[in-house]
Amino acid sequence: MFETLSDRLTAVFQRIGNKGRLTEQDVDEAMREVRRALLEADVNYKVVRDFVSAVRERAVGEEVLKALTPAQQVISIVRDELIKILGEERVPLQLAQVPPTIVMVVGLQGSGKTTHVAKIANLLKKEGRRPLMVAADVYRPAAIDQLQTLGGQIDVPVYSEGTKANPVDIAKNAVKLARDRGYTVVLIDTAGRLQIDEPMMQEVERIAEAVKPHEILLVADAMTGQEAVNVAQEFHRRLALTGLVLTKMDGDARGGAALSIRSVVGVPIKYIGTGERIDAVEPFYPDRLASRILGMGDVLTLIERAQAEITEEESRALEEKVLAGQFNFEDFLNQLQQIKRMGPLTQLLEMIPGIGQALRQQQVQISDDEFKHIEAMIFSMTPEERRNPDILKPSRRKRIAAGSGTSVAQVNQLVNQFKQMQKMMAQFGELAGGTGGRRGLRGLMRSRQALAGLGDADLEALMQQGAFPPGMGNPALGGPVPRKATNSPKKGKSKKKKSKGRRR
Repeated sequence: MFETLSDRLTAVFQRIGNKGRLTEQDVDEAMREVRRALLEADVNYKVVRDFVSAVRERAVGEEVLKALTPAQQVISIVRDELIKILGEERVPLQLAQVPPTIVMVVGLQGSGKTTHVAKIANLLKKEGRRPLMVAADVYRPAAIDQLQTLGGQIDVPVYSEGTKANPVDIAKNAVKLARDRGYTVVLIDTAGRLQIDEPMMQEVERIAEAVKPHEILLVADAMTGQEAVNVAQEFHRRLALTGLVLTKMDGDARGGAALSIRSVVGVPIKYIGTGERIDAVEPFYPDRLASRILGMGDVLTLIERAQAEITEEESRALEEKVLAGQFNFEDFLNQLQQIKRMGPLTQLLEMIPGIGQALRQQQVQISDDEFKHIEAMIFSMTPEERRNPDILKPSRRKRIAAGSGTSVAQVNQLVNQFKQMQKMMAQFGELAGGTGGRRGLRGLMRSRQALAGLGDADLEALMQQGAFPPGMGNPALGGPVPRKATNSPKKGKSKKKKSKGRRR
């Protein structure tokens, strides 16, 4: 969503970074560019004005202008001020001391309200809560069916009284049921409209008065820009919102709503929707979004996604196979499927500092369809071929290509890259701890837990110091081929020439 804004801001900082020492005029020129970039990203005018004013006031100080690295200090100031307008720190869901916590979810039709009721319920369930979803949108039968279908997918119960009951009574009865049966969180999906109207607002006011919710969350579509801000202001005026859920943050809109809504409405963003999958929602961290906007990536979120998908037992099993030199196509397929569950590949790459912008500058198109091709080729192998890739002779590769709808050249490329990755895996023990391979590798594979305690600046410094092993670039996923493998054909060619000379 913030690709264009990120590229514009990065270009501004690169220009001032090339100047060495900065003058007040340099700062003013940079702030004009920043102001233009934010306005073009559909950020609220007042938010832009206050933001630029605050950055300039701090950036023209004597300590910055006379510093040895003034450009870096300006970037740091911009990041700090971005975090301020986004909310400074994460605001979690406020849970009641005596369950159940009542969460009322409101919003317009098409914003993703019903879907995000289920997504938040799924997130709360993973945190150990017992959620109950309530279908209080009686005007749209499809909303009740949708919530029940989603409830079945995530194994969370749905309370419904059909389309003829009164929404206020549904909400009250659901809360009573939750108390009787020990549910800890009640999520009430209220009716939406295509636009704000008086009957809808009066109904949600009556529900709020009847159940006294601990949280009133507005689900707003981030792709609607400033209209999302206007909708939030009206709902807040009538209901006193306690939090916001911004959906479609993976879209291609300019992103102005996300940067404006917290400052204009005065209500914290609590969750963001990052895709269509039921688990594509995450708590909102202002500092992480600010880092993404400035092209610094979001390594902590990437680590958390990996921790959610890769268990300690899976890590240990993979460790044993790597140490024993038994990493095969079955293990590789499991790794691919884990990465797919973490989210779209483009989204994951954007979280690595500098990668997203580099791909855009080189106009490299990354598609998740490549995963499908690789999976098809592996699924077309026999169990024996997956466990022992060395037996993949030309006739077998031809059969695999025919079975997967790919070419023999693609199968050859996959097998060759896989063998390169096997060599890289064989070096992991040495990279992780020299002769103490087992203990060192275990430390490497658990390193994501240690990294979770570091800030973005710490992680970036570690990367610059070479603290991460070169094997982080996976050749099978389009990463760099190890230097040794790249040079080997040249060595082979030169030997061949020498032998010809000896024959002569």
